[in-house]
Amino acid sequence: MAVLDGIRAVTAYTLDLQPIGRRAQVKSGTTLLEGAQRSGVELVSVCGGAGLCGTCRVQQLEGDLTPVSADERAELSAAEIAAGWRLACQCEPLSDVKLYIPAESLSSAQRLQLEGAAAEIERDPVIRLVDVDLAPPSTEDLRADMQRLADHLGADYPASPAFMRQFAEAARTNDWSLRIAIRDGELIAALPRAQRALGLAVDIGTTGLAAYLIDLDTGVTLAKAGAMNPQIAYGEDVISRVAYASTHADGATVLQARLVTTLNDLVTTLCNQAGAQPQQVIEAVLVGNSAMHHLVVGLPVQQLGEAPYVPVTAAALEFPAAQIGLNIAPAAYVYLPPLIAGYVGADHVAMLLATGAPDADQTTLALDIGTNTEITLVAGGHCWSCSCASGPAFEGAHIKDGMRAAPGAVERIDLFDGKVMLKTIENKPPVGICGSGILDAVSVMVEHRLVNERGSLNAEHPLISERAFVLAPADPAAGTKAISVTRQDVNEIQLAKSAIRTGIDLLLEAAGVEASAIESFVIAGAFGSYINVESAVKIGMFPALPRERFTQVGNAAGMGACHLLLSHAQRQIAADLVARVNYIELTTVPAFQDRFIANLMLTPPSKGQT
Repeated sequence: MAVLDGIRAVTAYTLDLQPIGRRAQVKSGTTLLEGAQRSGVELVSVCGGAGLCGTCRVQQLEGDLTPVSADERAELSAAEIAAGWRLACQCEPLSDVKLYIPAESLSSAQRLQLEGAAAEIERDPVIRLVDVDLAPPSTEDLRADMQRLADHLGADYPASPAFMRQFAEAARTNDWSLRIAIRDGELIAALPRAQRALGLAVDIGTTGLAAYLIDLDTGVTLAKAGAMNPQIAYGEDVISRVAYASTHADGATVLQARLVTTLNDLVTTLCNQAGAQPQQVIEAVLVGNSAMHHLVVGLPVQQLGEAPYVPVTAAALEFPAAQIGLNIAPAAYVYLPPLIAGYVGADHVAMLLATGAPDADQTTLALDIGTNTEITLVAGGHCWSCSCASGPAFEGAHIKDGMRAAPGAVERIDLFDGKVMLKTIENKPPVGICGSGILDAVSVMVEHRLVNERGSLNAEHPLISERAFVLAPADPAAGTKAISVTRQDVNEIQLAKSAIRTGIDLLLEAAGVEASAIESFVIAGAFGSYINVESAVKIGMFPALPRERFTQVGNAAGMGACHLLLSHAQRQIAADLVARVNYIELTTVPAFQDRFIANLMLTPPSKGQT
């Protein structure tokens, strides 16, 4: 730290706190713990920052920090220090720094979407469960274990060495009274008779994971849990993760390992909730966009980042869970549904299955908003799909005071009699703006003419101060800074809004359907669950349809994953659906660029429109 004329030169650095998505400016000499807490990210610090408890662990991903202290060496292993783990209370930034904060270091969790609406299905079990009581070996009966089982079942089903090991141990531990799981003619699990056979369904989102533990006998969901996708530490959106995997020698391996570790943690959490063991999980269904699909399986992703953006495979995949290190039953399988295209993935297929949109009698538009927004239009018995690069703005990224949906994030904004009214998550003091909040803010700015249609701020408006719309003033006593919306923030929303609206418009044109003919507008996903639909209409992101035509269905992709876990028929429907979808690559449509530019305008609906 430089000293000039006896005065210490103070430098400001940026802390990029992932996976929370919060960026904070801190002065030199500020510990990471102080910087995070001042920005509203509450790290656990049992010892109050004395370096004695080890609860404020963070991982340094980029940038420079002060040297490792003696207290850190006492709390962290040499391997942890080598991997970049530090105690936030013991180090200060020496440059801009990017940090990964594990869930256990956060005192309050980010809000994740686990609930979702779904159509009812008839269960069509993928796995057949057979209860067996076998005679134990004796000097008069020297049949091998597997022969004994085959004779009882009346068929010599194939089995892996992993099953044979489990069967031999379980048989002797449980007096040869077992529950045998058979999957497509293969023996995959041997459980004690009293244990439930369980299935795992996971929606692997770019930002968050939603996991469900299901009783395969009854179809009942026994537990559900969410977690942030740890890959966020290596890139906030799909493109940046594809780039990381492609430009680092071990990039794809690191991304896969971090994701599978989190999946295994979720399995443990779910089993603890249900009073079960991971080896009771005998089938898993994973859904995600094409990049998440490839990364979890270990397929190369470089081709997804280069035109013409084709996947390695679009077919459904089935393989032993052990191949990716998933800690469930030793011979269990993982199923991933098929992809529609390079950027319309298995999560969108699962969402369509859950909502029943492809078979709707009405003209239906279904979309899942995220860093990559996937849209399907159903009209006249035909389906058209596209993918829009909407970017991470709706996740709070690239927004000056943006953050993901955690306590203290502004999620609702309105203006009454010239006064700004805010609603924050858990009604905590405001510390930043999440996606639904920034959408509301821009809508308010459009409605009350704080911005023009091009996104330029109205400097004459009394609510515009220092080139920003101030939502919450600074509070020196609490050590918080002002929260505001800048023109750059508005421009980020314009880009995201235009990408989505252009996708909608071009699908409608391909189908020869007017926007007014949409009878059902289905909005899925975590962001879609919380947005104010009226705000999306006001800025022109959605068509001006009657409010009753819009339905917010939550994590329908997760619900679709559950359906695929419980029904062989649903897996066949998924394959048939992919075959009938007309995929449109928007960048090849001649009108795309002109339509995208036109949709950048923030034009509110005309009087009389809803």
